[in-house]
Amino acid sequence: MKTLAALVFPGFETLDYFGPMEMLGSLAPDVQIITVAVGHEPVPSVHDQRIVIDKTISEKNDYDLLFIPGGDSALEEAKNEDLMQWIREVSANAERVMAVCTGTVLLGMTGVLDGRKATTNKLDFTKTVPLAPNVDWVKEARWVEDGKFFTSSGVSAGMDMSLAVIADLFGMAVADKIAIGCEYEWHKDSSRDPFAKLAGLA
Repeated sequence: MKTLAALVFPGFETLDYFGPMEMLGSLAPDVQIITVAVGHEPVPSVHDQRIVIDKTISEKNDYDLLFIPGGDSALEEAKNEDLMQWIREVSANAERVMAVCTGTVLLGMTGVLDGRKATTNKLDFTKTVPLAPNVDWVKEARWVEDGKFFTSSGVSAGMDMSLAVIADLFGMAVADKIAIGCEYEWHKDSSRDPFAKLAGLA
């Protein structure tokens, strides 16, 4: 069984988190999702749903998989050096590291993506990527794979990225079965990114 640390912070984007968790949660019992936060208190999403925490960052840093959602508040989390160090440590230990939207910028600000390709939300792209200048930012991509790091564009793109990770770890047949079970039309072409064009990036 693999352990998946699913980080949350106040104001995390709802679909960034719950969309991928629907896909990755379908791997149970082979994957155990552990919701992680800075403290033990329930954490509200941007839409104010509150999620109960399983572990704090001070309790554990050796997970097989790491998932980081985005949200407008994600970049505020970069001010917490304890959290940034936890992300570095978990990223070093993990087999796969996933980030969605501005969660990728947060991940990039730790330095673990330096010299690697990554992508993020296209509507905020030009404003946020300068915060992690050593990342090789890809303007037009639904998601990007570089080694064990999988990063995605905004919000719904996280579901496509998560299915790509599932295919990578467990095979395409498993990923297809999960997508069909969710009645989800999986965009398997990682370069398909109409939102980059809408944002004037392509």
